[in-house]
Amino acid sequence: MPDSATPPLGRQPGRAAFVFILVTVLFDFLAFGIIAPVLPNLIIQFEGGNIARAAAITGYFGFAWALMQFIFSPILGAWSDRFGRRPIILISCFGLGLDYIFMALAPSLKWLLVGRIISGITASNISSAFAYVTDVTPPEKRAKQFGYLAASFGLGFIIGPAVGGLLGNINLRFPFWAAACLSLANALYGFFVLPESLPMERRSKSAWHMANPLGSLTLLRSHPQLFGLATVMTLFYLAQQSLPSVFVLYTQYRYAWTERDVGLALAVVGISTSIVSGVLVGPFVRRFGERRSVLSGLTFGTLGFLSFAFAPHGWVFLCAIPFLGLWGIAGPSVQSLMSRRVDPTSQGKLQGAINSIRAISGMFGPLLFTQVLAIAISPSISIHFPGAPYFLAGLLLLSSFLLASYVTRASFLASASQPAASLNPSD
Repeated sequence: MPDSATPPLGRQPGRAAFVFILVTVLFDFLAFGIIAPVLPNLIIQFEGGNIARAAAITGYFGFAWALMQFIFSPILGAWSDRFGRRPIILISCFGLGLDYIFMALAPSLKWLLVGRIISGITASNISSAFAYVTDVTPPEKRAKQFGYLAASFGLGFIIGPAVGGLLGNINLRFPFWAAACLSLANALYGFFVLPESLPMERRSKSAWHMANPLGSLTLLRSHPQLFGLATVMTLFYLAQQSLPSVFVLYTQYRYAWTERDVGLALAVVGISTSIVSGVLVGPFVRRFGERRSVLSGLTFGTLGFLSFAFAPHGWVFLCAIPFLGLWGIAGPSVQSLMSRRVDPTSQGKLQGAINSIRAISGMFGPLLFTQVLAIAISPSISIHFPGAPYFLAGLLLLSSFLLASYVTRASFLASASQPAASLNPSD
């Protein structure tokens, strides 16, 4: 996109531009949510109805998608620091729309996997979206703004899975066509209304040393608190992978839910996430501070996952969803703390590195949780415990809570009060 989209010196995009980013993220996750209830079932269809085999293959699909996120998130984040946020966001949205068409037409499991790999590349624009927010938001307000972004994720999962479940009941391919239309409409919308947030004078002169997965992760080692918080986020994201990895398979196996039931349940997840992230995060952080917000959110998440693991009936599982939604208080607060340790010219690299953490978790999370489920429901296993994946997720969040308590203690914060000195505009 031409640099004419960049605002003149002294004029930065304001509230309207932030709304544009919210809509962009909403459309991305609306499209993603639409296919969530049907992708595992399409794999089951290709595998002739074998749920245990489909669970393992779903894990491989998740690994491939996250591997592409791991490789390309830092690249797109660093490129957005160098060339601006707008072109990266728009190109990614357009590519994602074309890929959904590809998956809608996939004639076999192998071609469906190819489409999933491509979507992992094109969906890597989230780091640029978060970097956009840091461009236009002062540090003290970032937790609240990140909460709004998380709310748009949740809103996408309110509408998306419900629509996907209804369309999937008609034909498993219909949700992919709907997702394609949304992504292409998103790209068209952004082309006309999304301004550039990063002026030329604030762009990195060279971002290539950070435009690789390992290079971006070196940023997280540049500051002691940043490294500790990055580890907290790794455990956070790993536990989070239990939801997309086994939600459909687990609820169908244990509670005999249909695609419609799963879609509506995922909509409840989205409603809970939206309320917490869009309404509660800002007031909660203002009242209790970022540290207590992190610890409270992780506590709710731990208890929520344990409730999932031991829920004997579907209605009990549903009742635990709003409680788990309070976990959403933690994520924006951790991310806000991390953004304070990085200078303005490296926010894209930071968000790319955070997305790489998410991608690493996404690489191993689906393999871990789907294999745990496959073993837990195997006829050959002596202890039948379908809730084992969510029990493991609860233990991971408990570990994250303990580490966060240490990293965010007052004495540690006092010794890590300055941003990383190694980061400067020449990067």
